[in-house]
Order: sequence, then C-alpha cells, then structure tokens
Amino acid sequence: MQPTLSRALRCLLGSKKRAAAVVAFWVLMAGLLAGVAPTLESVEDNASANLPPAASDSMKARDLIRAELPGQDAIPAIVVVRGEGDGAGAQAEEAVARISSALSGDARPEQVTGVISTATTPGAAAELVSEDRDTQLVIVPMTGSASDESFQDAVGEVRALAADRAGPAEVAVTGPAGIAIDTVKVFSSGDKVMLLATILLVLFILLAIYRSPLMALVPLLAVGVAMRVAETTGALLAEAGLITVSSQTASIMTVLLFGVGTDYALIITARYREALLDEPDRPRAMRVAVRRTAESVLASASTIVLAMFALLAAVSPALRGFGPYLALGVAVMALVAFTFLPALILLLGKGVFWPGGVDKAAARSRGAGVWHRVAALVARAPVRVASVVIALLVAMSAGLLGYQESFNTLSGFRTATESERGQRLVQEEFGPGESAPSTVVVRAGEDLRTTTVPADVTAALAGADDVSRVDERPRFSEDGRTAFHEVVLDHDPYSSEALDAVGPLAKTARAATEAAGVQDATVLVGGETAQTADIRSALDRDTLIIVILVLVIVTAVLVLLLRSLLAPLYLVATLILSFLATLGATTFFTLTVLGDEGLGNRVTAYIFVFLVALGVDYNIFIMSRFKQELRTSPPAQAIGAALTRTGGVVSSAGLILAATFAVLMTQPIRELFQFGFAMAFGILLDTFVIRPLLVPALVRLLGDHALWPTRPAALREPSVPMRPAGRAVPDAASGRLLRAFTWIAVTEACTWAGLLIGMYFKYVPETTELGVRVFGALHGAAFVVYVLLTLLVALRLKWRLGRTTLLALLAAVPPFATVAFEIWARRTGRLPGPGAVGAAPDSPDMV
Repeated sequence: MQPTLSRALRCLLGSKKRAAAVVAFWVLMAGLLAGVAPTLESVEDNASANLPPAASDSMKARDLIRAELPGQDAIPAIVVVRGEGDGAGAQAEEAVARISSALSGDARPEQVTGVISTATTPGAAAELVSEDRDTQLVIVPMTGSASDESFQDAVGEVRALAADRAGPAEVAVTGPAGIAIDTVKVFSSGDKVMLLATILLVLFILLAIYRSPLMALVPLLAVGVAMRVAETTGALLAEAGLITVSSQTASIMTVLLFGVGTDYALIITARYREALLDEPDRPRAMRVAVRRTAESVLASASTIVLAMFALLAAVSPALRGFGPYLALGVAVMALVAFTFLPALILLLGKGVFWPGGVDKAAARSRGAGVWHRVAALVARAPVRVASVVIALLVAMSAGLLGYQESFNTLSGFRTATESERGQRLVQEEFGPGESAPSTVVVRAGEDLRTTTVPADVTAALAGADDVSRVDERPRFSEDGRTAFHEVVLDHDPYSSEALDAVGPLAKTARAATEAAGVQDATVLVGGETAQTADIRSALDRDTLIIVILVLVIVTAVLVLLLRSLLAPLYLVATLILSFLATLGATTFFTLTVLGDEGLGNRVTAYIFVFLVALGVDYNIFIMSRFKQELRTSPPAQAIGAALTRTGGVVSSAGLILAATFAVLMTQPIRELFQFGFAMAFGILLDTFVIRPLLVPALVRLLGDHALWPTRPAALREPSVPMRPAGRAVPDAASGRLLRAFTWIAVTEACTWAGLLIGMYFKYVPETTELGVRVFGALHGAAFVVYVLLTLLVALRLKWRLGRTTLLALLAAVPPFATVAFEIWARRTGRLPGPGAVGAAPDSPDMV
C-alpha cells in the first residue's frame, strides 16, 4: 500500500506545477457543479423530516382521510380572533365576518380553497366559538406545499388580510400552515448569521494557532471548496430523489465541514512542519506529512462516513434522511484535505509561513511545555488520574436523572412567533386539545351507516380516559365503509400524556367495533398527536439500533487501525462514558438551568452519533501516534511522546471543532441549541480530559498489553537492514490464506452480481414477502462473512497486500451496488417499503 500511496503523492505533489494542476482541478470542479446544480434551498424537504414512517398507523390514517374525504389534503390555517373589553363577543363576531368576507373574495390568495367560520357555516358555532363567546376561530384550508415560496407568500397574505380586517380585536394565524411557515422562517433567519460567525470564529482561532495570515486562510479555502462541491452534488442527488436534505441538515453540514476540515488541516500541517525539521525540500516534506497522517485521517473520515450511513437503518425519516448528505460532505472534505490543501500550501511557497518563517513554524512542532507536564503527571500517578476522571464522568452522568424529551415544535422556538401566540390563545380559550384534534378511523367491509357501529364507537370514545369531547356526527366515506370520528383530548396534543393516550384510544374504538359484531374492521388514529406518537415509537426503536451499529463500526475501525482486540474495547468504553457525561450535563443545563421542557426528540440520537464518531478521532490520532512511537521506544515512553507530540495540534483541533458546533447555539431553535451545546461540551471533554488524561493513563496501566494481541516487540524497527516495505515475501501459510481469500472474494463478487440481476428481474416486477426475506438473509449473512474474512486477512498480513488482493477487495463493490439498488427501488416505488411487504392491495389493513 505504501509504494502505491507514494507514487500517487509524487504524481499530485511532486512539484509546484503539479500542485497548481490539483488546485485548478478542484476550483474548476466547484465552478462546473455550481453551474449545473440547483440551489440547495430549492430542493430542501422540511416536511418529510417531521413525519413518522410511511408504514405507521397514523400515516395510513392520513392517507385514508385524504382518499375518502375529498379536500382533506389541504393544509389548514387557523385564524384566532379574540375581542377586547366589555363588548368582546360582538367585537370578535364582527371581526370574523370581515375576515371571512376578505378571504372569500376575489382578493384572496389563490391557494385558499374555502373559509369555515360562524359567518360562512353557522352550524359549526359550537366548535368555533369559545365558551365565553369572546374568541372565535376561522378555518382556512390552503393547497400547496409548505416548502414552496408561493405557499409561504400566501400564508403571509392571509395574515396581512386578517390583521387588516380584525380592527381592535386581537388576531393570530396558527394551525399547520402557520406553524410550517414560521418554522421555515425561524430556520432561514439564522443561516447567514451562523455562517458568518463560524468563519470569523475559526479564522480567529487559526490565526492564534498558526500566527500566519496565509496559513490561517488555507484551511478556510479548503473548507469552502469542499462545501461548494458537497452542496452542489447534494443538490443534484436531492433533485434526482436519491437523498433528502432539510434545513436542519444543511445547518449541521456547515459547522461539521468547518470543524472536520480544520481538524484535518491541523493534523496534516502539523506533520508538515515536523517533517521540515529533517527535510528542507518542501514537496518531499509535504509528501512525508501526508503519508504519515494518511492512516489516521482516513480512519477518522471512514468512521464518520460509516456512522452517517448507519442512519440508513432507521425507519424514521428524520434520522434516515440525515446521514447520506453529511456522509457525502465528510468524504469530499477528506479528499480535499489530502489533495487541494497540501497542493495549495506548496503553491504558496515560503510565504505561507509569513511573518515568522519556516524555521519558527517547524520549531513549534516539537510540542509545548504544558503537554510535557501532563505526560509526566500521567506517568507518575496513572491510577489516581484514571480514578479521578472516571469519577468526574460518572458525576456528570447523574444529570440524566432529570432526562425527558419534548415533541412540541412550537415550544422549541427561542423567538416569538405568531403561530405560537395563536396556539396559546386556542389552548386558553378552547382547551389544550382543541388546537390539534385527533381522528379515529374505522373501516369495515360493509356500509357502517346501516349499523350501530358509529354510535357505539362515539359513545365508547366519549367515555374514554383523557378525552375532552367527541364529535357526535362522524363523517363517512362515499361508500359508507369508513367512518371518521373527531376526538379532542384534554391534554396538550404534544405532551407525553397525550401521546400515551393514542394507543388506548385505538383499543377503545376496536373493542366497541368488535362488540357491535364487526370483527375484521381496521381501526386507526390520525392527526398530529397520533403522528407524534408514531415518531416517538420509531425514534425509540431507531436509537437503539443506531447505538449498536455505530459502536460496531467504531470498534471495527479501531481494530483495523491498531491491529488490536483489547484497545478498541477500552477506547469505546471511554466514548460511552463521554456520551453519558455529556448527555447528563446537557440535560441539567438545558432543563434545570434554562428551563426547557425537555430535550428535542432527535437530539439524543444526534449527540450519540456525532460525539462518538468525532470523539473517536482524537483517540485515533493519539493511539496511531503511540503505535508509531512503539517502533523506537518502550510503551511508557511511547505514550508520553505521543501525548506531547499530538497534544497541541489535537487540542487546537478539538477547540475549533467545539467552537464550530457552539455556533449552533446562536440558532433560535431548541434542538440546534441543545445539540450545539452538547457537541461543544462533549468535544472539549474528549479533547482536554479523556484523550490527554484517561486514555494515556489506561495505556500506561496496561503497559505491554495495551495493544493486545500485538506486542511492542513486534512493532519495533529492526536494527539490521530489511527488505523494503511492501516487498516482503509472505510465508506459505500467508500465501495460502491470500489465495483462498482471492478465490472466495471472486466467488462472492459473482454471487452478488447474480443477486443484483435476480433482484432486478424478479423482485422489482413482482415482490413477495418470502423473496424479500430470503434476499435479506443472504444479504446480511454474506456481508458479515465477507467483512470477517477481510478482517482476518488484514490482521494476518498486516495490510501487506499485493495487487491481486487489492483487486479482490474490489469484490466489495457488488454488495454495495445491491444496497444502493435496493434503496433506489424502494424510493421509486419499484420495491415496497418496510411494513408494506406481502399485503394485498385491496386489504382494508392497507392504505
């Protein structure tokens, strides 16, 4: 591998001309993609990110409502009108009449399909007028998508018309339409501020680290190129329907690339300055720096990318759509860091170190005195250091005693919105559940209008716990086989009590249906509360699976990098402790100190994925340097040298990464604020406590067993000349293993190619439940066997693989091709999604 890498580096970084060609390539690539790709904002999908899985009961109910009740696919805006003073009731009634007239006239936005109020529908007064008659509601159904600019403008016109016609009465436009538009506005209002703050913050820290203006600008230019390429490529993929991108994902991508990009820049440039101590030729010194950092930086990038792809195992759209775009960004950033960044530094020549010069820059690579003192402390008292750090982490984890989640979107805005004010008015005047009623759907194989089922279900629901009222007259589908019962709960629709009531509500309706003699009826609950309950269930399931997958990925990467079975175990244990401590501190600070009603429902999963994937980077950097130092030093000296040599650069990288995530705290959204705080806190904890204190202390305590089963003597450089690296002749056993691996890999590739062809010709046109299960079993078993075999060969041959084996490794392409094909087939409808397999189209259970 090393000779191949060396040849590639000479091709890219052999001279200034070659470096100029690399820089020109990336600039041209960014420009061409920007010319053909749509804007990222135009392809963002913010609606699906807040929906439950398509196969959930609430989504089936939504689809039934839209199919059987024409016009129900409209997004309602709710105009809340409250009178003031002694004649408040008359004042509200007059305002509602004026607003209804304006929204029914020719000047109304074309997206408005109707108006439901006491002026247009007097029979609905019981639901539209408060008990004291001082407040009234106007329901305004609107067509379109909340992500469309025309729809947003239309809601703005509705608000303007309502405010203009309200007179002295108080008015606010809320409901799903108002909430959706306010969400978009809140997200977009902070994007530019966040980007500018991130750039200025990173630039300031880089100037303090490098003490050179040009060297500080180089990482920012690299991040800018990577961000442009990633955004345009992501926009093209989103336009093609291959991935989804939301405003929240785009915000996190910004800080992630700035943090990760500057981290990689610091690691590479630190080794470059170190190489300049022994190698005055700058192109050669840069090639040495890239070659020595390649393993650790690639392991870091691979961990993040694989962790992002692990999110594809989720069923909730909020998590499933989150990973691919961020994985794309990190992969592009790694490529830019290995090519564009070193090429640009070589192109700038000596001027990149102005005003201090090359000699001073190289001298600073020897390590600061503070890290020598830290290394000495760990060497003197490893047991005491490890005990104190573990006790501190456990104490921080105690904050989890107050842990709770929030599913209320409006309460998560850290700025005043009209929709939140309207929701508060509805809850004050009509009751907490009136702002988002639920719909219980009962579907049978016969006309329900000729049975007692609707009346029995209504009576049962009215007597159920947590129910405030039930509409006495359910609506029916055209054929009468489906009844829709509107139910208002006596809890906040997004509270845990309301979410817990969804399941019993369905059971109550099902029991009433069966008691009436209808045994095979389908009972579903739709509405905002039911959808939120399904989101909660999906997130609970997804979080458990993602935790397992990410830990397996991180462990596997550490095993391959360190060639050790023991080291990954204690390193992963430190990551878990770090996560628990961070989540505990975040819970205490945001809930107890700031008074948030709970952590955002996706924040915990986000924190785990990012903190583990990014936190392991610093373990990778120090442990890979430790393994390198073992070639010339015993373990005690090696860990001290690794700590002192990586201390400054890794701490600077951690400080920048924490600072970039802290910028998210400027956003007026609870989820981003909490996520930003948690990531900043957790990264600083990893950088300044776990990586310099706990990990070296554990390594010092384990001594020669720190990299078990690898022994330090096996890594020691020989004192006599050896055959050049990469040309060692494997022994007979290794040769047989290599040949067996090659044949098995080729067979595996042919098998996967056959599966891919069979999947296209059989499973796509006519999918069966058995076929999908068989394919899934083969898919999983073959992939696990292949990964284990690859790991065995890697450990046995220590990655000294020839061209034949490299070609055999390409056999992994067909498995990934089938995975990509399966994702594409499900997205385009050629393969049914999870939960829809094997169901008959006409079954009442399928919507």
